[in-house]
Amino acid sequence: QVQLVESGGGLVQAGDSLRLSCSASGRTSFSVLAMGWFRQAPGKEREFVAAISWSGQSTSYADSVKGRFTISRDNAKNTVYLQMNSLKPEDTAVYYCAAGEGMYFAGSRDANYGHWGKGTLVTVSS
Repeated sequence: QVQLVESGGGLVQAGDSLRLSCSASGRTSFSVLAMGWFRQAPGKEREFVAAISWSGQSTSYADSVKGRFTISRDNAKNTVYLQMNSLKPEDTAVYYCAAGEGMYFAGSRDANYGHWGKGTLVTVSS
């Protein structure tokens, strides 16, 4: 079992930056978990934001955040990060951390992720 806890959300203004963290714990080694970030805005379905492979060498991003967001991981700290720059009001959402077992890179399909955190709220004011 894998437990994921997100932190770092909050209220910011458009153009600001924010860094989300997701701390993992459990019996499965963090270094063999494919990790991802998803988000769900009010009244909308959950959508993919970014994904990263075991080693951190492979990453992918939703088109809407490409060039503004950066996903990274520190396997020594069992933590994955989402650096969010140039935030826009449309980035307002609950952000979820997700972990996938048994694959090097889980990509954008939420079905690939078997473990989810409870989310952290990011609100971007205009």
